[in-house]
Amino acid sequence: MTRRSRLRRSGVASAVAGLAASALLLTGCAAGEGSALNEPEPTDAAEQRWSADTLDIDFATYNPLSLVIKDQGWLETATTGDVTVNWIQSAGSNKANEALRAGAVDVGSTAGSAALLARSNGSPIKTIDIYSQPEWSAIVVGADSPITDVTELAGKSVAATKGTDPYFFLLQSLEEAGVPLADVDVQNLQHADGKTALENGSVDAWSGLDPLMATSEATAGSKLIYRNVDFNTYGFLNATEEFLDESPDLAQLVVNAYEKARAWAQENPEETAQILADASGIDLAIATAVLDRTTLDLDPAPGETQREVLEVVGPIFVESGDVSDQDAIDTALDSLFDPSFADRSNPDALD
Repeated sequence: MTRRSRLRRSGVASAVAGLAASALLLTGCAAGEGSALNEPEPTDAAEQRWSADTLDIDFATYNPLSLVIKDQGWLETATTGDVTVNWIQSAGSNKANEALRAGAVDVGSTAGSAALLARSNGSPIKTIDIYSQPEWSAIVVGADSPITDVTELAGKSVAATKGTDPYFFLLQSLEEAGVPLADVDVQNLQHADGKTALENGSVDAWSGLDPLMATSEATAGSKLIYRNVDFNTYGFLNATEEFLDESPDLAQLVVNAYEKARAWAQENPEETAQILADASGIDLAIATAVLDRTTLDLDPAPGETQREVLEVVGPIFVESGDVSDQDAIDTALDSLFDPSFADRSNPDALD
């Protein structure tokens, strides 16, 4: 029996427990039965018997909806103490992917490019919700840098976190500018370390990520020399296939919470900015600027819009050696999305 398939024990005698388990199988509530489409929508959270006693889920400063859900405690309230909700912070898409692959989280938030990279390289994940369309990446230089254009990065050092949207933003920017990747010294640094390296002059440029990028603009005078929202590949909420197979009820609960958070954040922009500021340790004005360049009002179901963006990024993965061949990209694109949870989302189920 896997960790995810453990049911909450009832405490009755084993014979009665066997009868109860049979009844659960007949009603379609047993862990691991069928697909999410067969799971009934819970109508009363207090009476819901959940398929597992733990839910491991990430939060990230680049995913404001995760911060709202964590702050408001909706998952904990909905499961009424029957499910232990463990919140694990992701420092970047690469870290979220590592946690998903290791089984340290059931649900993790990444950029779309990072999700495609992980699936192409064999990570068994599915995208179940699109949490944002952010402009969270750009090419950044120091306050006193003479660099004003991507073409000037040839022969220069650039910090970027491999496996994340800023890294793929850098690859796309170099390709568009006609600068071979081999002509750039890419320093693989985690986002916060890249910011520090830029500000202390250890690198010539940084492919940045908000809110760190907005903070560097405000506090160090760093300059965004190239922006392109089309090179940012949406915010993807991903879950392991094991979790979706064995706990579709909890997966649906998570997506319901995300859609509740989407509406709440749009109705309460000041409170959302304050939550982001507190979680990130940044000024409220910086948090507000980050949210101003983040689109939350969008269709949450992953589909053709996101596929079109990833079809542009895929060949770059192959050319850079991050994925073995185009067949792996195509297979991943055909299997990455599971829109069923977003299609059936019901934020009111958490009220």
